[in-house]
Amino acid sequence: MAEVSQSKAAAAAATEEVVVGKVALTPTDEVVKQLDVAPAREVVKGPKKVALLSALAAEAAAEAEEKRACGAEKETAEKAASVFQAVSFKEESSLVADLEDHEKKALDELKQLVRAALASREFSSAPPPPATSLTKEAKLEEPPAPTLVEAPPKPATETPAPPSRQAEDDDAPEQQSAADKNTVTANEDGAKTLEAIEETVVSVAATPPPKEAMTPVVAEEEAEKTAAAVAPAAEEVLIWGIPLLVDERSDTVLIKFLRARDFKAREAMAMLKNAVLWREEFGIEALLSEDLGLPELERAVFMHGADRAGHPVCYNVYGELQSKELYALAFADEKKKKRFLRWRIQFLEKGIRNLLDFTPGGISTMVQVADLKNSTGPAKELRHAFALLQDNYPEFVAKQIFINVPWWYLAFNRMMSPFFTQRTRSKFVFARPSNTAETLSKYIAPEKVPVRYGGLSKENDPDFTSSDAVTEVTIKPSMRQAIEIQVTEKCLLVWELRVLGWEATYGAEFVPRSEDGYTVIVQKERKLVAADEPVLKGSFKIGEGGKIVLTVHNSASKRKKLLYRYKIKSSAEST
Repeated sequence: MAEVSQSKAAAAAATEEVVVGKVALTPTDEVVKQLDVAPAREVVKGPKKVALLSALAAEAAAEAEEKRACGAEKETAEKAASVFQAVSFKEESSLVADLEDHEKKALDELKQLVRAALASREFSSAPPPPATSLTKEAKLEEPPAPTLVEAPPKPATETPAPPSRQAEDDDAPEQQSAADKNTVTANEDGAKTLEAIEETVVSVAATPPPKEAMTPVVAEEEAEKTAAAVAPAAEEVLIWGIPLLVDERSDTVLIKFLRARDFKAREAMAMLKNAVLWREEFGIEALLSEDLGLPELERAVFMHGADRAGHPVCYNVYGELQSKELYALAFADEKKKKRFLRWRIQFLEKGIRNLLDFTPGGISTMVQVADLKNSTGPAKELRHAFALLQDNYPEFVAKQIFINVPWWYLAFNRMMSPFFTQRTRSKFVFARPSNTAETLSKYIAPEKVPVRYGGLSKENDPDFTSSDAVTEVTIKPSMRQAIEIQVTEKCLLVWELRVLGWEATYGAEFVPRSEDGYTVIVQKERKLVAADEPVLKGSFKIGEGGKIVLTVHNSASKRKKLLYRYKIKSSAEST
């Protein structure tokens, strides 16, 4: 103990500190214990002490560097995890109450800008009506200067008040002489005199008395009233059929432009003004009722169903535009290109007005599905259309799903990805041809996915509609899945099913409830191949209680997804 106390005293006398990074080492045995290094048994003096301190400092520096490296790796992992979590995009709310404070402030500022622009008619490309100066208006309101009219003496009831006493005194002789002349004239021709008297009375009665001089305050108030009376009324601006600043739907429209410009009010105002002017120049309102005569293009662009959240789904089949027929119809010359552009804008406008809801909390966006099968990507002829849609239809895409994506497109997207914001990238979904159906089913229910894309929805189906729900079952490799449908009375049972990925066998049979009944083979078990119809439909007229058993055997080494639904029709419908 004596040696240890001497060591502490020597260290205190030296009062030396060794600093490595952020670690301060004091040459005491307490520091040695903190570093998990056993203290020396003997007192170290002179050069040996300096060497020991240097070794301890080096060891501490190495440990600090190791901790720093571990911390950097952890921080990198946390950043990667946050980026991965950001990929799952959640659509922002259109409710004003859900906005953050700075976003609400930007919305209020944009409303003020729009209100001022409406008052000054800045949304119209036509020049505003010329402003009428108040001085001219005042001059028009002034009564004409009184003129002297030679007339015979008037009756007392018709004598107007003179402007002033001075004017009355000065004009008295003149009026007397004029009266004498009129008297002579009256004696010569009484009829003419009577007409002159009537004209004079009417003229004088129509002339209003001069106004009294107004004080400056009254004059200013009168000028303001006059300006308000002659000022043009604020114009009404409609966009997608919604008048700006009239009801709460206008907030949803303004929020779209704000989000497109990161809630910068002035930039959003410029974008909104340009969009309104473009719509007027393009003639959107007249375009809605125009017959462009291009029904063939509905094979390339069409609306079909809605996703699981209720967004309308628009399918863009770029491969169809590669066919000679549609390519010539849409892009053969400049005239046809312009007609195609008008058709595409008309199609979008009708979809927005008929399918979207701009009330707060409503569905005001849609899902875009881009099919890249047999396509080299969006045609270069569509670039102008894409630019117009981006500039004039902001924030209308809830999710952009690319299906049947070739390998080169994925490589191209990786190169372009850094140029998109994280929010934009989070809206993109890519699916190779092998998992197109499975990817679509994550966002769109199978009963609303077209048959060509792995669903069960088809037009003019007499048995099922998109409101008839589909059941999804995953079949493990080399497993058999049995579906039992119980029936208690006479009826006609109709069903349809689909196995995504083929390489499966399918069969159906009816098993009666009574013990003395016998099993009926409805569909002999057979292997499903790609040449078969993608959707298998069956029906069976049941005369007694029992059950229909549908059997699907997955003979492949990969799991399969089974889609099926059924409907029980009454015996009256089956006849």
